[in-house]
Amino acid sequence: MDIIAALQAKLGTDTVQGPDTADFPRHDHDFFVHTPEDVKLLGVCYPRTTEDVSVILKACNDAGIKVQPQGGLTGMAGAGVPLEPCLVLSMERMRTIEELDLSASTMTVQAGVVLEAVQTAADEAGLFFPLDLGGRGTARIGGNASTNAGGNRVLRYGMMRELILGVEAVLADGTIVSSLNKMLKNNAGYDTKHLFIGSEGTLGVITRLVLRLFPKARSVSTGIVALKDYAAVLDLLGRAKSGFGGTLAAFELMWPDFYRLGTTALGRTPPIPHGHGCYVLMETLGTDPESDLARFEAVIAEAIEANVAEDAVIAQSSKESTAFWSIRDSPGEWPKVFWPQIAFDVSIPTGQINDAKEELHKRLLARWPDVRVIFFGHIADSNLHLSVKVDEDPMPILEIDEVVYSTVGEFKGSISAEHGIGILKKEFLHYSRSPAELALMRTLKQALDPKGILNPGKVI
Repeated sequence: MDIIAALQAKLGTDTVQGPDTADFPRHDHDFFVHTPEDVKLLGVCYPRTTEDVSVILKACNDAGIKVQPQGGLTGMAGAGVPLEPCLVLSMERMRTIEELDLSASTMTVQAGVVLEAVQTAADEAGLFFPLDLGGRGTARIGGNASTNAGGNRVLRYGMMRELILGVEAVLADGTIVSSLNKMLKNNAGYDTKHLFIGSEGTLGVITRLVLRLFPKARSVSTGIVALKDYAAVLDLLGRAKSGFGGTLAAFELMWPDFYRLGTTALGRTPPIPHGHGCYVLMETLGTDPESDLARFEAVIAEAIEANVAEDAVIAQSSKESTAFWSIRDSPGEWPKVFWPQIAFDVSIPTGQINDAKEELHKRLLARWPDVRVIFFGHIADSNLHLSVKVDEDPMPILEIDEVVYSTVGEFKGSISAEHGIGILKKEFLHYSRSPAELALMRTLKQALDPKGILNPGKVI
């Protein structure tokens, strides 16, 4: 009996679909990466419980069948894309919000719950789940955990790792490791959840999570500030940290080319006219609407009076705030105006970001004189994004990757700030991790997945 027939006998033909019924095209790509045309997938499994996942992984491990875990397929590094013959394990039917504990400020969910559903459930309960990113409507919370997602509010709330108290996961051999901890303090030995958060499904499959919730903000203040240069941006960041304290939730830097793409090129009227060296979108989340807005206005006014800021506009409504954020979130619309392009997600120490930006631009121009490079990022948490477009067909992706990642390595940065490694960055991981670190990663992989069935070809 083959693996599909064996699993169908245990779990049913609706849960386990073979080549004759499986919708493979829905599972063969993420945002950038596609399954090679010559790779034949064995089937697709849609578990509804942790026990289903356990049955599937045990059977595959016993038979030596590779397994490709998948969430919402919104990733940008190929972590969820099958690269060789395997069984796809889609978590999309594990979408139950099991418990919302108001006393503990936690939510227990299955891994297939969509991020936006978590945000909505928290909001309806008078609480707040802070992770937010452009794919909120399709990204699944297990995928957010397995890639240690970042997003727009890392400055205040941290990465996904800081938003998880407990994890239940299934190892390659079907063993269920359940630690659905709901306590902020739990120092009892190794914190095993961190083996699975950020490991992109290579060490185990996350099935359930306990998420941290926070008080809902009673005030939101949003503004865009125009500045002369990066030195002024750093000055404003210092003023924002000092003036806003823990209420500062976002500090998003947009260089002129990005600002033009996000506004004029896409048919939007720029809130501040073009012609400045940098544009920063700032946002605070507070508890006192009147005093929070007054403080927000005062910090910006002081920056203008000190000739740090050149111009500013503050949102007067939630509609205006959303409009400001639509500029920052515009990369999802770039296929209309800036395509094809290669997107990079790197980290550089905040004080060196502008130097790295200039060096990256210089090296890319030296290699491809017609290159266009768009820079932006969450610079307060050291995250620099860049998008590169070269007018060659096909675009020299690997050569561009090498220039970018080797430069990041020279600045002691990370080749992945928040998108993960997947397949696209695997061969460049040595620019951010030492030989000893890579060896330790391989040791963990061998210990937890000795047959190498989980997410083959990814990370290491």
